[in-house]
Amino acid sequence: MGRTSDARPKILRAGQDLLAQRGYTALGVAEICSAAGVPKGSFYYFFDSKQALAEAVIEEHWAGQHAEWAALLGSDKPPLERLRDLFDATTEVQRAAQKDTGAVTGCLFGNLALELSAKDEAIQRRLQEIFEQQITMVTAVVELAQQEGTIAVPDTREAARSLVAQLEGMVLFAKLMNDPGQLDQLWSHTLALLGARA
Repeated sequence: MGRTSDARPKILRAGQDLLAQRGYTALGVAEICSAAGVPKGSFYYFFDSKQALAEAVIEEHWAGQHAEWAALLGSDKPPLERLRDLFDATTEVQRAAQKDTGAVTGCLFGNLALELSAKDEAIQRRLQEIFEQQITMVTAVVELAQQEGTIAVPDTREAARSLVAQLEGMVLFAKLMNDPGQLDQLWSHTLALLGARA
């Protein structure tokens, strides 16, 4: 019985790291293979193209992020504490990236949305779906806070959309300025946006 190849997970890991650091357009298959330590033939055995790899990376990344968001937002803590935990975890990811690579890498989904939204309809649609799923997850927690009376918003889903947009925008600023400290005011802005009661 032949041994199981670990080429595919290596390619996925390398693809995710390089997409986060370099973006899609500037990245070549040869560079991905070199980083993964696999021959080009292995790449094309598992992926038809760089686009196919990008799509697989998106799915892999979302699977991990969805599980993390579900754990944080589905905890038994009060709703606002759950949101704060999510934002703190996001900030920590950016701090860790800067420590490891010297640069804040930002959000993979946001980076790809900016780079590819007008060029690749399939990726554009999938990213739209993922952001809508994020909004749905946040909406559930915003609704709980509204029911508790700790916040006051006219539309819980639109408030959740604004929270996800704010999070994405502040991560973009952190990447642009290579400064995770840009996220330090995120929570105070969130409380104001939600009309949180003292």
